[in-house]
Amino acid sequence: MTIKKFTIEELNLLNRGTMMEFLQIEYLEVSDGFIKARMPVNESTIQPDGILHGGASLALAETLAGLGSALLVDLASFNVRGAQVSGNHIGTARSGWVIAEGRLIHKGQHTHIWNIDISDQQGIPVSICRITNFIQKKEEES
Repeated sequence: MTIKKFTIEELNLLNRGTMMEFLQIEYLEVSDGFIKARMPVNESTIQPDGILHGGASLALAETLAGLGSALLVDLASFNVRGAQVSGNHIGTARSGWVIAEGRLIHKGQHTHIWNIDISDQQGIPVSICRITNFIQKKEEES
């Protein structure tokens, strides 16, 4: 695997003016086939019942998988597009941060598949997600 070299600070700057900035997603670590980030459990990410919204968890998971795939391809020639997102919400979080760890499990020519595990600050699982990304040549996209 070849990962483009960016500092964590440079990666976090990519979130400016995006949903990731609104959700306050912060990248913590990136290496070959691995990415780690955190997101606060606050008024921007909870549902009316006061627990982390499942949609916020899925947005966090898709964000990690998308960035992870983007770091593995030549973005001048290819686009990374989410194809499928699934998640099992197996716990809850009411405050603090959730930590997401993404691992690349398949790196094909046209698809990447990621597992994303989201836990609370104590390491208790909150969501388990799987993301499939399409890798498309730029002239193929319509």
